[in-house]
Order: sequence, then C-alpha cells, then structure tokens
Amino acid sequence: MSAPTALPNNEVDQTEALGRELDRIRSEVVASRGATDTRYIHTVLALQRSLETGGRLALTVSLLPPAWLAGTAMLTVAKTLENMELGHNILHGQWDWMGDPAIHSTTWEWDFATPADAWKRTHNHLHHTYTNVVGRDRDLGYTILRVSTDQPWHPVYVFQPLYTALLAPVFEWGIALYDLEAEAVPAGRKSVRALLGDLAGLARKAVGQCAKDYVLFPLLAGPSALPCLLGNLTANALRNVWAHTVIFCGHFPGDVRTFTEDEIEGETRGEWYLRQIQGSANIEGGRLLHLLTGNLSHQIEHHVFPDLPSNRYAEVAPRVREICARYGLPYVTGPLRRQYASMWGRVLRHALP
Repeated sequence: MSAPTALPNNEVDQTEALGRELDRIRSEVVASRGATDTRYIHTVLALQRSLETGGRLALTVSLLPPAWLAGTAMLTVAKTLENMELGHNILHGQWDWMGDPAIHSTTWEWDFATPADAWKRTHNHLHHTYTNVVGRDRDLGYTILRVSTDQPWHPVYVFQPLYTALLAPVFEWGIALYDLEAEAVPAGRKSVRALLGDLAGLARKAVGQCAKDYVLFPLLAGPSALPCLLGNLTANALRNVWAHTVIFCGHFPGDVRTFTEDEIEGETRGEWYLRQIQGSANIEGGRLLHLLTGNLSHQIEHHVFPDLPSNRYAEVAPRVREICARYGLPYVTGPLRRQYASMWGRVLRHALP
C-alpha cells in the first residue's frame, strides 16, 4: 500500500511543524542522558551475562532433565537480550555517548551469524534511511517477500507463507546471507571482489559461532555433550523465532504503509519523520515484553529516533502518540497477537497477484 509523505491536508508547513516537535523531543532526551541511562544498560549487561553463565553451567550437567530445561531457558533469554536489547541497540550507536569501548558501536560484535559491520551497512544505513521505500529499502520483504502492491508479483511469491515460516528458526542465517547483498553483483552495484570479501567475513563469523555453540561448549560438558549441543541449538532457534516475530510485527502489519521512490524525491526532515511513523508499528505490552524485544515494541519511536537510548522509548512514546493524534496521523499499535495475525494476513494477501 502506497501513501503520500505529506499530512492529510497536504500543507508543507504542517509537516515541518511536526518535524520541529519531534526534533525538540530528541534534543531533550539527548540533553538529559546520564547516570540513570548508564545504570540501565550496565544492569541489562550484567543480567545477560549472569543468565548466559548460569545457562552454560546448567547445560554442562544437562543429562539431568531439570538442568537441561533450566540451562536452555536461561541461555535462550540471555541470547535474546544480547541480540535485541544489547546487540541491535549498541550497533545503532545508542550508547556511544558514554565513551565506553566495551559497549560502543565500533567495537561490539554480537552473538549472531551476520558480522556486525555487514549488518550496520544494510540496516543502519539502507533500512533506516529509506524505510519502506520500494526499490530502496531491502528490508522491505528482505528481497524474498512481497509485502506491497508496488512490488511486481512473481509466481515464486505463492510460496512465501511457507518460506516465511521456515525462515523463523534460522533467521540469523537468513539475515547473514541477506547482508551479503549478492543480488547487487549482477546489477553492477557491487563488485565480485567485494562480495568475496564479505563471504570471507561471513565464513569467519559462521565458523566461530558454530564452533562456540556446537563444538566447544558441548565438549566441555563431557558426558552431557549431546544434550548440551541440543540445548544450544534450541536456544538459538528460539531466539531466532522471537527476533523474527518482533521484527516482522514491527514492519509488516497490514496498516503499515509503503512508499515509492518518486514520493521521497526532495524529502525534507519533516517528511522523513512522517514516513518513519507511517512505516512502523508498535507492540503493546508490559515492561518484560519491552525488555525482551529490545524495546523494538516501540518500533515507531525507534524509527523516529534510532540512536536514542532504547530505555527512553517508553518515556517518549506517549508524546509521539499525542503528536500523531493532533496532526491526524495513524499510530499503528496493538497487542502482539493482533500484530502477528495482521502481519501474516499481509504475507498471505500479497502472495497472490
């Protein structure tokens, strides 16, 4: 579904007034960053490390079923926190202002198959600059899904409900292949040499990830090697399913809009804000849900303010929602079950011509 990047009354001054209000919110948060935010991210980091340590230790004796369940559960939550609230947000530069090299966007390498530098190129630059612009935002369907009528239909899309479901448990590997941007080589936008360099980087990361979870820790578990391996495999799969769910529910529910390249020509700051709002969806829930989603349950606020500390999204969300209401803009939000159903409705609907 395509929509203009102007407010319903098409007044340019209204759009720029919206932009100034959102700029003001951003400036206020930037000016108030401090000890409370630092304490928050350090607390999450300590929690994640404690859960991972506990999970790894429990899985060393995972021949005992209670130990396997406890270890797998702790490791799943640890990997989810590392991926969503730590990795994703640190790589966005949300905590660079602290000057801490341990949690800086230039030094962090996450527990995920795709190398951090490759992900920052495709996600931070391409996706957040060209959010939901058909032909520019590769995250719009990840080059394999049709989620807009502005995307030409191809018979392969008939199978997209199937491969969307199959993608979920191996989501990190799908993203790793996607971040290679292999389709840019025949189009002339990327050299073969650059692709081979990216492949080498992915191979190094993949070997390291597999060696850690499927060789090293199982070997350290001794007699519990097999259940430990299965626990690690389960934790990775569950983390992937959750990440897939959160990301798809934040980008592909039916009320989220898409745009054409013509509509963003000469786009102003206010129009960019407007597109971020119309191209995102929130997930309603409690503090635990927000934490486990990396605060991407506030996807609208994240797209509007991608480099602000994630713990501030809940604080600014009511203000953003009030601004949207005042300007007559849709603010797409709903509980997880509703957003999940809406996302699947969109995938199914656009599978057909």
